[in-house]
Order: sequence, then C-alpha cells, then structure tokens
Amino acid sequence: MLELTVVIPVYNEEGCIKDVVISWHDTLEKLAIDFNILILNDGSTDKTISELDYFKNWPRIEIISKKNSGHGPTILQGYHQAVDQARWVFQCDGDNEIKPDAFVQFWQQRDHFDALMGIRHGRKQNLVRKTISSCSRGIVFMFSGKGVLDVNVPYRLLRCQTLKKIIQHIPPDTFAPNIIISIALSKSKARIWQCPVVHQSRKTGKVSLNSLKAFRMAFKALVQTAKCLK
Repeated sequence: MLELTVVIPVYNEEGCIKDVVISWHDTLEKLAIDFNILILNDGSTDKTISELDYFKNWPRIEIISKKNSGHGPTILQGYHQAVDQARWVFQCDGDNEIKPDAFVQFWQQRDHFDALMGIRHGRKQNLVRKTISSCSRGIVFMFSGKGVLDVNVPYRLLRCQTLKKIIQHIPPDTFAPNIIISIALSKSKARIWQCPVVHQSRKTGKVSLNSLKAFRMAFKALVQTAKCLK
C-alpha cells in the first residue's frame, strides 16, 4: 500500500497544470515518500489534456480523463480511489494558487492527527465569494458546533482510514464534499491540525462561477449538506 495519494481535480488549467504537477512531484520525491499523483481531468475544453500528455510515462502519475461532472464529484471520485490504495490522501487544486511549500510541515505532523487542514492566508475574494465563504463557515458551525476554520480549503491531508468512513455516506453528485467532510471530522472528534498556507491569486485560467451561479451553488451545497448529515 502506498503512503500517500495526491488527488488533483483539473478543469481548463492549460496555463499552469504542467508546473503544478512537476512542483508536487519533485517536492514529494525529495521527502522520499512512496506516493502517486492522481490527476482527474474533468472534461477540460482547452489544451489541458495535451499538457498532461507530458506525464503519460511518469510511473508515479496517473491521469484520468472523464466527462465533466463538476469539482465536487471529481474530488469524490479521487477520494474513493485514494482510500483503497494509500494510507493518506492529500487534495489540492490544479490552479497553482497554493504551492507545495507548506506540505513538508503537514507531513511531519501527520502521525499525531487524523486530518491536517490549511487555512488560506492572503486570499483575495470579491464580495460574492466572501459571502459564500462566510456561509460555509456558518454551515459547519451550525451542524457541528465548532468549526474547521477554512471549511472548503483545497489543501488537506487526511488519514484514509478516517476519510473512508465519511465518504461512503456522501452522494457522488455532491457539489461541495469538502464542507461535509469538515463537518464530519468535527462531529466525530477527529484529531484536527490547522495551519496557515499562503494563497496567491490565480495567474492563468479563470474562475468558472459567476455571481448568480455561485449563490445558486452555495444554496445547493447547503441543501445537500443538510440531507447528508440529518
């Protein structure tokens, strides 16, 4: 069994995905971890898949191209595969907004915890996304009585034994599974460690959610979370 599987969902990141994968691959090799990187191309319509072809003969990298189903379902697909092949799973996004630099500290602390979560520092958000982030924190507090500080952070190291018990109850079409996972971790009294990670605004690609869609998806996430946790 592997020590670690890194799950990276990708959608239309042709401008940075090669650099992202190389940086994670090199960081993990320096740590002498027995790892693989699972990249899930969620139906990208740009040249992302051409950029990923660069890694087709890299033994530690697995690329899955799938029909577009959204960020949340793609993460869940990656989690389900990861928990059956590794002791730990790390999820990050393919947009290069959070670098691998902080991962060393996460890995060093892992034996004492079940979940190690980033807290995005320096994140610049418009009013819509600030509102949605505040609502997400409120949802976690409402359902668990306490909260992971950055409930939907795409920078989290999870013990597979713990994660597997949680995701088996999450429907595959869930829009924001990481929020539900954050709540479940809090409710189960899992050992959670949280650490600031530097967040940089994306320099390539573009955000796929407009304001109206973002609010609609936030409401959907609330409804799905309530149904999943009732």
